[in-house]
Amino acid sequence: KEFVALSTRDRIRAIRDLAMSFEEKKHIRWVLTDKQLKLISFLVRVILRCGYSIRSARQTLELWQGIMKEIGGKFGTSVLSYFLFLKWLLMFNIFSFLINFGFITIPLLVYDPSPNIPPNVSFRGLEILTGAGYFNYTVMYYGGYSNETLIGLVDYNMQLAYFFTIAVYMVLCGIALIFSMASSFKENYVLADTVSNSAWQLLCSWDFSITNERAVRQRKNNLRVQLKVNKTCVTNPLLSVKTKSGEREAETLLVPFVVSLMNLVVPLFYSLFNKFEHYSSLGRQIYALVVRNVLLKMSILAVLCYYWMNVVAEKFSCWESMVGQALYRLVIVDFLFLMLGSFFGEFLSNVIGTRLLPRLGVPEFDVARNVLELIYAQTLAWIGIYFSPLLPAIQILKFFILFYLKKVSLTQNCQPPRRTGRAAQMQTIFIALLFFPFFVGALSIVAYTAWRLTPSEQCGPFRGLNNTFSVVGVWIDDLQEIPASQWVVWIYQNVIRSEIFYFLITLIIIVIIYIFWQVTQGRKQLIGQLRQQIVNVSVLHP
Repeated sequence: KEFVALSTRDRIRAIRDLAMSFEEKKHIRWVLTDKQLKLISFLVRVILRCGYSIRSARQTLELWQGIMKEIGGKFGTSVLSYFLFLKWLLMFNIFSFLINFGFITIPLLVYDPSPNIPPNVSFRGLEILTGAGYFNYTVMYYGGYSNETLIGLVDYNMQLAYFFTIAVYMVLCGIALIFSMASSFKENYVLADTVSNSAWQLLCSWDFSITNERAVRQRKNNLRVQLKVNKTCVTNPLLSVKTKSGEREAETLLVPFVVSLMNLVVPLFYSLFNKFEHYSSLGRQIYALVVRNVLLKMSILAVLCYYWMNVVAEKFSCWESMVGQALYRLVIVDFLFLMLGSFFGEFLSNVIGTRLLPRLGVPEFDVARNVLELIYAQTLAWIGIYFSPLLPAIQILKFFILFYLKKVSLTQNCQPPRRTGRAAQMQTIFIALLFFPFFVGALSIVAYTAWRLTPSEQCGPFRGLNNTFSVVGVWIDDLQEIPASQWVVWIYQNVIRSEIFYFLITLIIIVIIYIFWQVTQGRKQLIGQLRQQIVNVSVLHP
């Protein structure tokens, strides 16, 4: 016992000094070493069990983990890709809401916690649909934010906070989308190999920690569907305009109603036409539907943005809030039509296919149409981030409800797909579509608004400026009076406003892309040569 607390070197010396025979000393040393090994082994087992418990707890607490496994096991990974994409967008909007609420809304609420609502304005409930009335005088829209520097424990410039929060958020969204798209493309296109992936899934992908019988069945179904996939592949807008009645507010729902009706009916016709078209794989069928729906939704958004930027911006004194209200109504009505789409597109199709026209059969889940609906909804949120900073909060509630709505509709009304496609590559296409043209289009609209359009003179944080971007120039002029900030002024004047800087950045990016492309091509050739060598060896030595 006295030797256990000693270090290894001191223990050897102490045993060597004992007045015992060599065999007795050897036995003592062996006993102590055995105890030490047992102690180390015990500690390792404790650490491993703690790590396994933490991982299990994390998986248990992960949002919708069990539901995802159930969907993947029953309907396959192609349908699962829709729900994974929906969850990904939900996390995106949570991040957006935290950024905007933390850096724009909270400082204003701390400075002025009570909204400036006129006595004759009250909440009637219709505002939930129209976004007008009571919401006009809150921080929901652009017009509810001040252009002053909030004086408190620290001076907080609302103009700079509003501008840089929106700008940094859009940049972070773009970077996240680019990295996600690049990572997905690398895994599912560059390094993907159907044959080797099938062998890996068959021989090495079973999770031996699964003990629950239901989980085992789900995992077996999921693995069977994945192998089948690979086999197939081898083969304050109205601060100056007051509504007279609730009827006038209700009239504002006409445009979003027509737009959402088009987004509901036209894709259903696309899906109907698709039944009479013949495709060699589910992937090609989905891509055809995606192209048609992208053209439809981009056309609708282009017409709406042209109207907002050219008509609304000149007609109303607080036009930013008017655009924010229009986007709010589009988001709300789009959600209502998504629920109607689940009813008409899936429930009624199930009733017709099982009772009236049995030859049609039970419908399948239309992955392409549903994913495009998510991308369209997210594009509205990106465009509206400038005009309604709290619009992501509506999106969070919308996506959360939509997940359970689609899950119930899927399990009750749809059958597993009869033809399978590569879900991982479909996920890559979804992210690519989300980035271009939708995110790039939304970013262009926000940039055009900040760079070219004149802000309202009666409301909002940028009132009195020639354009939104002028706030940076005003800030730089203020920094010129501070000697310690001259380096910021120099960077802005000689780097940010220099065309040569952006030319060099573009050139460097092109060179880097070319280098990585050449490296990728070289690795592809090397992999092909190694595979051919393996084939040659297997032929010579069967």
